[in-house]
Amino acid sequence: MQTHAITDEHIDITETLVTLYVFLAQSLDRCLHETARAESPEQELLANLDATKAQMMDILTVNPVVKAKVEEECQRVLSLAKACVTDGPGNTAAVESVRAERAILKDKTMALSDLLAIFRAT
Repeated sequence: MQTHAITDEHIDITETLVTLYVFLAQSLDRCLHETARAESPEQELLANLDATKAQMMDILTVNPVVKAKVEEECQRVLSLAKACVTDGPGNTAAVESVRAERAILKDKTMALSDLLAIFRAT
């Protein structure tokens, strides 16, 4: 069995993906909670999200399949957020879709955060 050393690059990639998922989750939180809208100005969130997404897309140029998946996920989340804001909280289908997507992002973020902690410990 061949072992590979964890490098700073692995940590940076994982950390960037965690950050991207956090910003995507915050964009969904803004749809569901007035407090989230007040705590995080939309322009600042979008600027951070765009910068992190650009960084992630640059990293993923080595793997077009994963890059396409992440791009599709970003588009799906942002479309859901936009639809939820446009339709308002009265659209229960949109709200339920946002909650489901938020739960997925939470699970991914937790798993990647655990992996990042392991990487940093080695």
